[in-house]
Amino acid sequence: MSIQQAERNAILGASTVADWFLCRARQAGAVLTPMKLLKLVYIAHGWYLAETDRPLFGEPVEAWRYGPVVRSLYERFSVHGSGPVTQRIHCPDVDDDVHRTMEIVWNEYGPISARDLSRMTHQQGTPWQRVFSDGANNVIAPTTIRDHFRELAERAKERVEKEVDV
Repeated sequence: MSIQQAERNAILGASTVADWFLCRARQAGAVLTPMKLLKLVYIAHGWYLAETDRPLFGEPVEAWRYGPVVRSLYERFSVHGSGPVTQRIHCPDVDDDVHRTMEIVWNEYGPISARDLSRMTHQQGTPWQRVFSDGANNVIAPTTIRDHFRELAERAKERVEKEVDV
């Protein structure tokens, strides 16, 4: 899937996904830093791509020094530095399947620190690691992201099957 196809097939904008996570964090009494927010948006995009073969949002994901970044979100939230995102947002309504995916991502990855989420996105074999070149901000193809998250799902399924067999 090309970047242009992803833009045409996208369900939401990246900003809407970010607003959903900010709203969810507020409901949970949690705060999000820009770094953590960017990682959650990327992870939700990856899982949604893996599950549906459709991008959650159409903006390109770039491989920056500190991980996968959606430039428009970085530009929107970088004013907060490493502190919590405090701007007021509108809590968006999303389709049930999108809500389910983002809720799962929130429950599984929300408790993980921004630093640990960053480490996860930098591991050997991740989409970021495959395309990163210092200073280049290369675009990570949606198919690369999708395939990686499908691999993660397959590994998780295999672990569960092994645990059941024991």
